[in-house]
Amino acid sequence: MCFLCDLKSPSPETPRPEHVWSARRAFLLAGTAAAAGAALPAAAQVDVGEGSQLRKLVPADELEGAAGQQYGQMMAEAKAKNVLMPDSAPQVQRLRSIARRIIPYTPQWNSRAPQWKWEVNLIQSAQINAFCMPGGKIAFYTGILEKLALSDDETAMIMGHEMAHALREHARSRVAKSGATSAVLSIGAQLLGLGQLGDVAANLGTQLLTLKFSREDETEADLVGLELAARSAYQPRASVTLWQKMAANSGGSNASFLSTHPSGPERIRQLEANLPKVQGLYEQARKG
Repeated sequence: MCFLCDLKSPSPETPRPEHVWSARRAFLLAGTAAAAGAALPAAAQVDVGEGSQLRKLVPADELEGAAGQQYGQMMAEAKAKNVLMPDSAPQVQRLRSIARRIIPYTPQWNSRAPQWKWEVNLIQSAQINAFCMPGGKIAFYTGILEKLALSDDETAMIMGHEMAHALREHARSRVAKSGATSAVLSIGAQLLGLGQLGDVAANLGTQLLTLKFSREDETEADLVGLELAARSAYQPRASVTLWQKMAANSGGSNASFLSTHPSGPERIRQLEANLPKVQGLYEQARKG
């Protein structure tokens, strides 16, 4: 899926990718931390349990820094190929509007979220795909919006789902599990200051966009994304119609999203079972 160069620590004389990209950095929500202070219901309505403790073996700031660098490279390459949609494009404005509504509700799921420099961009591609990297770096492909004819509610469900992967730190857990089971990492190094695990995040290459999440990760992202969207006044039932559309397009040659997010009756049943839990949040948000 990814057409990026491998991540490497830039030398002092080499411009960092984010500097290359900074000339038209599209969407930095520096002000969302204040917005995130808005009153929230006391507890989550969906039950996803505790996150994996193994993720703590990989420093969050290193992983988020690596993600930011990789994202900057990706956007710079997209711009060079004239496939990065401009800020003025209606679909870009639409995506950023949806993000602005959801982001204030993210701190409930991750205490680091208010410090993230959220970005949302759109890449012109036939791929049915979207992602959110650690640290809030979001990208959609035009194919997922156009081929599925997504409503704003359905788009919010995808965005909430991808944000949830970042908020629940699924990539961090996957990297930790991969590193912790590698023969080159000793238990002693893990216990005495993490050792090589502390360097894993800085040498990920393209792995951040190719990590395969577990079924449990996907369920968590579905439910957390559902709640995020409902709190933001997006219709919860759109989660069901979204995955029905995904299922109908599962045989497409450009369905990259479905290679890592398989659709199926059980996924839809789980979402339907959780609709009543978030319906009140949606109705409250609509009134607000």
